[in-house]
Amino acid sequence: MTEIAPFRPRQPAESSPAPVQEAMPHSIEAEQQILGAILTNNDIFDRISAIIGPEHFYDPVHARIYEVAKSRILKNALASPVTLKAFLENDEGLKELGGPAYLARLAGAAISAFAAKDYAQLIYDLAIRRELIKLGKDIADRAAQVEVESPPDEQIIQAESALYKMAEQGRTESGFQSFLRAVTDAVQSANAAYQRDGQLSGISTGLIDLDRKLGGLHPSDLLILAGRPSMGKTSLATNIAFNIAKAYKRGRRPDGTEGTVNGGVVGFYSLEMSAEQLAARVLSEASEVPSEQIRRGDMTEAEFRRFVEAAKDLEACPLFIDDTAAIPINQLAARARRLKRTHGLDVLFVDYLQLVRPATAKDSRVNEVSEITQGLKAIAKELDIPVIALSQLSRQVENREDKRPQLSDLRESGSIEQDADVVMFVFREEYYKEREKPGEHELDKMATWQAEMERLHGRAEVVIGKQRHGPIGTVDLSFEGRFTRFGNLVKPWQGEEHQH
Repeated sequence: MTEIAPFRPRQPAESSPAPVQEAMPHSIEAEQQILGAILTNNDIFDRISAIIGPEHFYDPVHARIYEVAKSRILKNALASPVTLKAFLENDEGLKELGGPAYLARLAGAAISAFAAKDYAQLIYDLAIRRELIKLGKDIADRAAQVEVESPPDEQIIQAESALYKMAEQGRTESGFQSFLRAVTDAVQSANAAYQRDGQLSGISTGLIDLDRKLGGLHPSDLLILAGRPSMGKTSLATNIAFNIAKAYKRGRRPDGTEGTVNGGVVGFYSLEMSAEQLAARVLSEASEVPSEQIRRGDMTEAEFRRFVEAAKDLEACPLFIDDTAAIPINQLAARARRLKRTHGLDVLFVDYLQLVRPATAKDSRVNEVSEITQGLKAIAKELDIPVIALSQLSRQVENREDKRPQLSDLRESGSIEQDADVVMFVFREEYYKEREKPGEHELDKMATWQAEMERLHGRAEVVIGKQRHGPIGTVDLSFEGRFTRFGNLVKPWQGEEHQH
C-alpha cells in the first residue's frame, strides 16, 4: 500500500526585487519628426489630421505644439517655428526643452512627406496601446478589490463601456478639451445644417412641422415624449422610428468620413409591447390596414396585397426591436453599445421610461427615476445619438378643466424635466371630447358637441414644453386612428400632397 506523503504548506518563493515601473509605449522621435514635417510643410497636416489629434501625443508639450499648429493651418495661416514662437513663448514645458529654439530643432528633424502617414499611424497605435494598458490595469485593480458595491457583472458592463469608447474614439475618457476643439465641432455641426439648406442639423422625424420646431433630432440629446394613456405616445414614437429607418442611406459625409447620410439605424426598446405587436403597428401604418384587421386576418385582397408589399419594404429597414421586460438601465446601455458596434445606431427609443429598472434598488421612486433619466442622458452623450424616451403623465391632468399637459404633470417630474433637453407632450383633444357626448334629448348641446367633434377630428397636438436649444410651442399634426398614424397637417392654403 502506497504511503501518502504528509501535507506541507507551500513555501513562499524567495523575495525578488520589486519590478521596475515599465515606461508606457511611446516614441518621442516619431513625434518630433512628424511635428517637424508639419512645421516645414503645412500640407502634410491634411494627410495626417484624420489619423491623429493632440490627444495621441505622449509628450504634453508636443500635444500643445500640434494643437496650435492645427488651429493656424485650419485658419489658412502659416504654422512655422517663427509663427508658433509667439504663441508658445511662455509655455513652461517648452522652456524646459530649450524654449522657441526647440521649434527650430524640430523643423531640422523633419521626415520626408511620403513617410508622414506611417509615422502618424505609429503615434496613433502607441497611444491606443497606452490606453489599453491603463484600461487593463484599471480592470485588474477593480477586480482585485472584493467589494459588495461592485459585483463582477457590474464590472463587466463598466469594462465593456470603456472598451467601447476606445473602439469608437481611440480614448477611454475624454477629460477636458480645449475651447478650440469645441468651436471646431460647433462649426462642423452648423455646416451640416447649412448643407441641408439651413433646415436641420439633426435627423429628420419625417414630420415637417415638428422638424421645423426641433431642427431634427440632435446627437447627444435626451428627448422625453410624454402623454396620458390613449394619447398615442407609442404610435408617434413608432411613426418617427419607421420614418427614420425608411429614409436610411449610407455614404460619404461632408467631413469625408463614411457613415449615415440620411435617416438612420434605429434601436427600439419596447418594454410594454412584444416585438410582434410593435411590428404589427408599424405594418398597419405602412400598409394602411387597421391593426385589429391584421390581427384577425380579416382583409380584402387589395388590403392583403398592400400588407405583403409593406412587409417586404420593411424587411430592408434597419429597425431593431428589443422587447425585454423590466430591463435595468445598465443592461440597456450595454445592449445599445453592442448594437452600435455590430449594426450601427443613429437613434434610440425607449417605450417607456417608468418600465426601465434602476441598476440597484433605491430608497425612493424619485431617486430611481433620477438614475434612469441620468443613465439615458449618459447613453445619448456616450454613443452621440438622440435618445427618445416615452413617459407616463400623472392623473392630475384628468382633474383639470383644460386637459392640455404641462411640465408639472410629469411623474416624478424633477429629474425628468431636469435631465431632458426636450420635453414634448402628445395631446388629442378629440379623445376627451368624445367622452363628453351629451344625451340624445339635449339637442342644443348635441349640435355644439358635433361641431366641436368635426373641428377636432383627425387632429393631434405635440406640445413642446421645454427645449434647451430652441423655442417652445405647439405643433399640429394629423392623426388617423384606424392606422395609428400621425402625419403633417394640411394647412388651408396647401394642397393634398403635403399630407404625407
